[in-house]
Amino acid sequence: MKGDITNRVANSALITIDLSDYRPNESIIEFDVKDFLFEGIILKEKTFRSSLKELDLTKYENKIIALFCSEDVVIPMWAYMLIVSYLNPVCLDVHFGRKEDVLQKMILQNINLINAGEFKNQKVIIKGCGGITINESLYIAITKKLQKSVTSLMFGEACSAVPVYKNKKMK
Repeated sequence: MKGDITNRVANSALITIDLSDYRPNESIIEFDVKDFLFEGIILKEKTFRSSLKELDLTKYENKIIALFCSEDVVIPMWAYMLIVSYLNPVCLDVHFGRKEDVLQKMILQNINLINAGEFKNQKVIIKGCGGITINESLYIAITKKLQKSVTSLMFGEACSAVPVYKNKKMK
């Protein structure tokens, strides 16, 4: 064989972003209001307040809480507020929704914190496969965040990237 084999991808100036790297490091645990309903169908204020007072808060310490109700019942807004008033002093954060929804919200928050200037005039690939499910809104957010800074934005892997955006003014 003539010449050495060159890994052009490794030698390129491409920057690869894996959106799963923006997930929180802290654990997300669910808090289901259904566990506090009387006979699984109604929230009785006195019983509810009593149950919250007896709640072991240690399992929520330094965690991100996904607060929701898995039953199709009406939960008054004050009930969510009351739960948060108990959890807030011990947990890292509380969000409404299931664990997967909260994970996506946390990733979105972290994407919004990206300094797009760090990618100025760069060629960026947004990785398409990762260890966790990334919803469409996060790909939309990263595109909006980087489009004005990068010279090109692609999706996938360096060996088979799909061009998404090319800034013809920046060269």
